[in-house]
Amino acid sequence: MNMANLFCEPFPEKSWLLPVDFPLKETFKILSQKFPHSYGNMLKKNILNTSTVSLPSYLYLHLAYDYDDHDKLFLCDQDKTLLSRVPWMIMKSDNYFVSSLFLMPSFEQELSKLFPQKDTIFLHLGRYLFHPSKHVWGLITRYYEAYLAKADERIGIQIRNFDTRHGPFQYVMDQVLACTLKYKVLPQVGRKRTTFIQSEMANLKAILITYLSFGYFDNVRNMYWEHPTVNGDVVEVFQPSQEQFQHTENRLHNSKAWAEMYLLSLIDVLVTSAWSTFGYVAQGLGGLKPWILYKSDNQKTPNPPCRQAMSMEPYFHAPPFYDCKTKKGIDNGALVPCVRHCEDMSWGLKLVNNHDEL
Repeated sequence: MNMANLFCEPFPEKSWLLPVDFPLKETFKILSQKFPHSYGNMLKKNILNTSTVSLPSYLYLHLAYDYDDHDKLFLCDQDKTLLSRVPWMIMKSDNYFVSSLFLMPSFEQELSKLFPQKDTIFLHLGRYLFHPSKHVWGLITRYYEAYLAKADERIGIQIRNFDTRHGPFQYVMDQVLACTLKYKVLPQVGRKRTTFIQSEMANLKAILITYLSFGYFDNVRNMYWEHPTVNGDVVEVFQPSQEQFQHTENRLHNSKAWAEMYLLSLIDVLVTSAWSTFGYVAQGLGGLKPWILYKSDNQKTPNPPCRQAMSMEPYFHAPPFYDCKTKKGIDNGALVPCVRHCEDMSWGLKLVNNHDEL
């Protein structure tokens, strides 16, 4: 992935990218869970301990989805004094593990000072650091001005399902409508053939749908084309792209994906899919509490189809189930008031402000 193609530098006259001659850059290509000089593997082999006289010049932290119990010990306080003496720390992660940092006394106090409203961490950091490149910003602004700006209300529907067959699927469409119509996210339509007179005071609603193909877009668009809304709202339905498949190494594909995440963050009401990073980024950047479509395990529409998120923070899907003090398994979603289990994944964690948001 080319970072410069996606993001602008957030710091004036500085760069968050390492210089091309940084001595460890070639090492990055071979970093993985099995890397012998990772924090977890050095603990496993008892190479790294408090009696170590000569500390390594750098330490690799593997906190990605396949990390093991020894890698997860970084999320304990046990070796923080030792680690603070290592000159360089290299980290690889595809997890948003901020919630686990609030379970660590060495981090919790400082984090609470920085973020007194705990469910705004991604909002602040994301808006501060993730500035779209000029190319991506052009995609965002042109689309927003052309299709979304004039609407009285903007509604985003982000669809991601894990069915390995080629969609779209009727049970997913049924779930989207069951959620959005039940909770009045989308306006109801009149199914009977009646004469409809458009009011001059009608609200214009713009629906933005993101999905890899046009199937669900076609269904929603046709519903509002073929039937009037019962309250007289005018509905327009849009979908920026139809890439069909995810192309991780394709620059234009990644630019479109980043642009669509950002467009979803500009929405008034958001509906997202369970387990989807795409939706998590949009809700975090937008400061939104989305309606989350539950994941279907049997190719049927879940009942209930969705629920509203308790906070705008993304989820940590692979937290350790470990009490660092007692060295035993524990329910880490019941230790402190600001860390709770996810709505869409019972074992995951997320940050909330207090019990009132449950």
